Amino acid sequence: MTTLILVPGLMCDGTAWQPVLPGLSELADCRVVDHGMADSLTQMAEQVLASAPARFALAGHSMGGRVALEVMRIAPERVTHLGLFDTGHLPKAEGAAGDEEVRKRMALLAIAREQGVRAMAIEWVQGMVAPQRLKDAALIDDIVAMFERKSADIFERQLRALIHRPDATDVLQRLQLPTLVLCGELDSWATPVQHQALADAMPARPAIVAIPDCGHMAMQEQPLAVLRAMHQWLETTEGVGC
Repeated sequence: MTTLILVPGLMCDGTAWQPVLPGLSELADCRVVDHGMADSLTQMAEQVLASAPARFALAGHSMGGRVALEVMRIAPERVTHLGLFDTGHLPKAEGAAGDEEVRKRMALLAIAREQGVRAMAIEWVQGMVAPQRLKDAALIDDIVAMFERKSADIFERQLRALIHRPDATDVLQRLQLPTLVLCGELDSWATPVQHQALADAMPARPAIVAIPDCGHMAMQEQPLAVLRAMHQWLETTEGVGC
C-alpha cells in the first residue's frame, strides 16, 4: 500500500487532515508529520525525509505545500505523487509589499505573545474560511483549538520559516510526476489566481481543482470534494518519477 505523507500548514496538526483520512484508508497508509521546533522550510523538509519510507506520496497544505516543494528540491526521486493544497511557491515580495506581509505576521505574533495563542487564533481564523462558515461553531472551534495546541514560540519559528521562504519556481519547472493543485475558490490567503500561476510553472501545466464554497482550510471545510480529487490523483500512474 502507498504511504501518503501529509504535511500540515502554519500552526496546524493532524486535525486539519482528519476529515479526509477515513476516505483514504483503502488507498494509502496516511502519516501526518509534526514540524516540532523547526524554523526553516528546509529543516521541516529534512524532517519529513528522515521519517519517510524510501518511496512515498506527498501532500502539503498551506505552509506544508511549501515544505513539500522543499522535499522535491532535496529528494525528488523518493516522491511518487505530489499534492499542493492552498499554498504558494514564491518568496516574500521585495519592497513595500514584503514589508507589509512581515508587519501583518508580526502583529499576529504580538497578539499571541501578549494575549495568548487562542486570542490570536480567533483573530486569524476570520479570514481563513469561507465567509458563510464563520457561523459554523464546530468548524471554528476545531481550528482555534488546533492553533491553541501550539505555543507562541512555535508560532514565531514557523513565521520565520515563511518569511525566509525560498523561491520554488525552479522546483516546479522540473516536476514530472502526478501533481494535484487544489484550493478553495474563496481562499483569500492563497487565491485561485496564485494557484494558476503555480500550475503554469510546471511542465505539464495541470488544471487546478478550485473547490466551491471553500476558503483556506479546504480539508476541513469541504472534505468530500477534497477526497474525490485526492482519489483521482492517487490513482494516477502516468509520469511517476522525476
